[in-house]
Amino acid sequence: MKLPVAAAVAVAFGAGVAAGPLLLDSGMRAHAQEGSRAETFRLLNLFGDVFERVRAEYVEPVSDRDLVENAISGMLSGLDPHSAYLNQRSFRDMQVQTRGEFGGLGIEVTQEDGFVKVISPIDDTPAARAGVRAGDLITHLDGESVRGLTLQEAVDRMRGERGTQIRLTIRREGSERPLELTLTRDVIRPQVVRFRLEGNDVGYIRISSFNEQTERALRQAVTTLRSQAGGNLRGLVLDLRNNPGGLLDQAIQVADDFLERGEIVSTRTRRPDDSQRWNARPGDIAQGLPIVVLINDGSASASEIVAGALQDHRRAVVLGTRSFGKGSVQTVIPLQGNGAIRLTTALYYTPSGRSIQATGIEPDIEVLAARPDPAARPRDREADLRRAIRQPTQGTAAQRQPAPLPPLQLPAGVAERVQRMPAEGAPAFDPARPETDFQLQQALTLVRGIAASRATR
Repeated sequence: MKLPVAAAVAVAFGAGVAAGPLLLDSGMRAHAQEGSRAETFRLLNLFGDVFERVRAEYVEPVSDRDLVENAISGMLSGLDPHSAYLNQRSFRDMQVQTRGEFGGLGIEVTQEDGFVKVISPIDDTPAARAGVRAGDLITHLDGESVRGLTLQEAVDRMRGERGTQIRLTIRREGSERPLELTLTRDVIRPQVVRFRLEGNDVGYIRISSFNEQTERALRQAVTTLRSQAGGNLRGLVLDLRNNPGGLLDQAIQVADDFLERGEIVSTRTRRPDDSQRWNARPGDIAQGLPIVVLINDGSASASEIVAGALQDHRRAVVLGTRSFGKGSVQTVIPLQGNGAIRLTTALYYTPSGRSIQATGIEPDIEVLAARPDPAARPRDREADLRRAIRQPTQGTAAQRQPAPLPPLQLPAGVAERVQRMPAEGAPAFDPARPETDFQLQQALTLVRGIAASRATR
């Protein structure tokens, strides 16, 4: 017998009447459960009615697959900014991207007010070379508005064959007129770890994202820097600015590389039994050298895990501005032959028990990249996104009170050498000239000051 659509959906979701006796603590609970099941069945019936009406009466024929996939997409996107449905193509693209090679323009994006918002351009990609900036709003693709497109549809349009071009119309804070940029698509093989010696004594390491190559590349960077310094390496600057995150296991391994012991991060879910905790193993690849971690409002997710772990253990001094605050865990759940769903399932906590979600990591020493502009609109963080999850409520695992951080102990006079903002008339930041990177220059001052103090003990 063929079931009506609503009944079939109800059975598939387990919303029908349970077979066999109900073994519950009380008749009241059984009654409540039966009432809940009845309400679920009624709502699924509503879905079935709408499905049938659209399929029968919409002005053009629509496939059942499109209708169901759109319904699933709407269900997930209505939860929070990071839950989503991935069709088969999107799921394959995501798997390729996490392996460290994918096609397109090289930008991390989200959606805001119907437009595509740039979280961060990836280093040395078409987007970065064309001058796309974090915070830009992409309003049109090849002259067609992105309004009405899902984020995944917009991303699909930006991807394409290597060598083909696409025109982006961008609305940028501070610009009176829209910007038109023409980009040539390329195979994106981001170099997620870049490094160099600053002077001949401090290693600068920039991690631009966390994919399957990150931790191995970090180890190679530290080994090479030691060799280049010829035994004179005095400290490290770990740059996580505008790093949008990536794979959790890579963030854990990167933090573990600098920690000898203790918790790195924990996750908490609705069910306490599903919560997890990761601890460091002995071995510090920096061998105790002082470390300064650079963060800003574009540092999100995995980069916040690393910064939070090193800060809580006082293994590094965190310098810059407050991070993005994306402290939620997305689990990718494959659907047999039908792509996958990316579902927010937990929240991250630093070793001291601080939630990252919608708060971010506060730097130990705040240093601005530029002098404040009263007319400039602050860049959005996680807390500003629509439907962003706030601090944990009764629906999540019970919170423990965060432990106070150990006091930051810096050698006398070292913190005072760090300037908190550029001087009037200071040159604007030019990526080709590290000396114009004010936050980096202050990080170098700090790490050298710590190293000099240790050398005189």
